[in-house]
Amino acid sequence: MLVTTGLCAPVAFAEKYASIVIDADTHEVLHARNADDARYPASLTKVMTLYMLFDALEAGEVTLDERLMVSRFAASQAPSNLKLRPNSSITVSDAIGALVTKSANDVAVVVAERLGRTETRFAQLMTIKAQSLGLENTRFVNASGLPDSRQVSTARDLAILAEAMFDNHGESYHYFSRPRFSWAGKTYKNHNELLETVDGVDGIKTGYTRASGFNLMTSAERDGHRIIAIMLGGSTSKSRNAHVAALVEAAFHTYEIPDDPADPGRNIEMAFSAFGSAAPDPNAAAEPMINGQRLSVATAASAINFKTLPAPVPGPVPELAPEADEEEAEEILVADAGPIAEQEFEQGDATPTSFEGATVVIPAGRPAFSVSEYEARQSAQ
Repeated sequence: MLVTTGLCAPVAFAEKYASIVIDADTHEVLHARNADDARYPASLTKVMTLYMLFDALEAGEVTLDERLMVSRFAASQAPSNLKLRPNSSITVSDAIGALVTKSANDVAVVVAERLGRTETRFAQLMTIKAQSLGLENTRFVNASGLPDSRQVSTARDLAILAEAMFDNHGESYHYFSRPRFSWAGKTYKNHNELLETVDGVDGIKTGYTRASGFNLMTSAERDGHRIIAIMLGGSTSKSRNAHVAALVEAAFHTYEIPDDPADPGRNIEMAFSAFGSAAPDPNAAAEPMINGQRLSVATAASAINFKTLPAPVPGPVPELAPEADEEEAEEILVADAGPIAEQEFEQGDATPTSFEGATVVIPAGRPAFSVSEYEARQSAQ
């Protein structure tokens, strides 16, 4: 089933679609559809990874010129990646650029292992931090957004994260407007095309997996007003971009419509009237699906408890994703994982200084596979 609006062609799959637009200054919700329904964040996960890295920079735990070592596990991550080699290194500054523009999964793990000793444990720390920021319905199990039925969030939670990034790390927010990043003789363009096409847009991140659809977290400022817009579940990057651009324009249009004291909120209703049919049943969209299984079924065994963060039971392995359109095909996050071959990748339980006192449960490591195994499997498709 496809979702349609009065402004453009079909933009999203109903079982994946969610959106929210907020005024970042007043925290008023200007528009919301399925904003509290569980969805897969895909590479929007990296915004949380970067938030943690900016925390560490601010605390003096790392510096921009520090070189981060690349483990075999990090180097084995599926595309999108920088094809980092084991025992090589990358500076923190370059890691930030790679995460923002290239959305590199190997770099996400490099950062995770530096800050949390293991990616699994870092994901637990990510969830703890997310909870402290008010992301009540979000759980992370990896640092990249690679497909995992246990890693879920909501449009509202992701809007809170975007706002927290701007409010708490405003001095680092400029990284999200970086148009390109160069590494090893190659230049990678930022996937967020709204940076160049929509007035006022200055961040922040795109994402895509087969299970999530095309996601976009955007922030824009005009005439002293800042808004944050989240859309999840787009059917293509082009339709997603058009839909979010329309949401941004509608949001700024609310400031141009005079308030009516007799009918508060009428200006917002008028500005967003074209989005009234954003979903066939906005309050009852189907759950996200993974391998033909509803999210609630796929995650029933792990019974998420955000207060105690118990060790989860691994969910089903997601399918290989098909080719996507344009450059965003690089954000198809493949997780055709085989048996765990390198248990040492997930050892270690030391707590970074900024998380002293936090209770962290370290679950079993998730499957890893080598680049050669991944490429062989791709060739067999």
